[in-house]
Amino acid sequence: MSLSKNTSLIKQEALRLGFDYCGISKATFLEDEAPRLENWLLNNMQGKMSYMENHFDKRLDPRLLVDDAKSVISLLLNYYPAVPYLQSGTPKISKYAYGKDYHQVIKEKLKSLLSFIHDNIGEVNGRAFVDSAPVLDKAWAAKSGLGWIGKNSNLLNKNIGSFFFIAELIVDLDLEYDAPVQEYCGTCTRCIDACPTDAIVAPFVVDGSKCISYFTIELKDSIPNEFAGKLDNWAFGCDICQDVCPWNKFSKPHHELDFIPDEQLISMTNKDWEEITEEVFKKLFTDSAIKRTGYKGLKRNLEFIKKSS
Repeated sequence: MSLSKNTSLIKQEALRLGFDYCGISKATFLEDEAPRLENWLLNNMQGKMSYMENHFDKRLDPRLLVDDAKSVISLLLNYYPAVPYLQSGTPKISKYAYGKDYHQVIKEKLKSLLSFIHDNIGEVNGRAFVDSAPVLDKAWAAKSGLGWIGKNSNLLNKNIGSFFFIAELIVDLDLEYDAPVQEYCGTCTRCIDACPTDAIVAPFVVDGSKCISYFTIELKDSIPNEFAGKLDNWAFGCDICQDVCPWNKFSKPHHELDFIPDEQLISMTNKDWEEITEEVFKKLFTDSAIKRTGYKGLKRNLEFIKKSS
């Protein structure tokens, strides 16, 4: 079967499975990203996310993750909610964590896509990746023409903004490759200006160790006192740099039932958050990305934002 036919089949099936976009790039060494990643690490912008220092070579070369890799298939899945859901004035949660853990949802879709490739194209060696292995997903999505990296270091798409997950299939199959698109941030600095912790230290450079998402999810120690009053009521993650981005006026509500939040989460009041028990946490967040911070981590976040508000 031709490269064109195989490429078309894969893209059609990706959309049928619910992905919003599918782009493909050649599996090769990420030459431009190598010095950027090295400088980012040398400047300790990973904070205490020591795992970012591991597998440096694998992050830059997919052929070290999949033998004889030929193509990186990048996929976007929208998670923008139809309504705000959470009650105004209550602790904030990043929109991506409203519903079921995206890792579970997307892995099922990727398994289905890989099975489809096996059934319709042939014996193809490949691996699925959802934010859980050393893959520079935004770089691959940009190479695949699915958008450009914005000044807040998120991938931006002209049609749907940036509220989407990125996933990959790395396969040992030659396909037709897409071309990158140009960058459309222009002179806009809204994301830089809006960040309360000054984490966007320069256009396109985010100091991860100053990011609210880092403090509320990744950091296991106490949140530094110098950031008291700067977390803007975020208890898990942060959407500020995306909320202010003009391209997100094009965000459209998602169609994924698994991303609709639990009624109990929607009805949570400030008192409910303040008095949340470990039992309630486990019941409410067993299948949620919020479980990553753990009960103690969430309580720490809630106490920090209350104390410093």
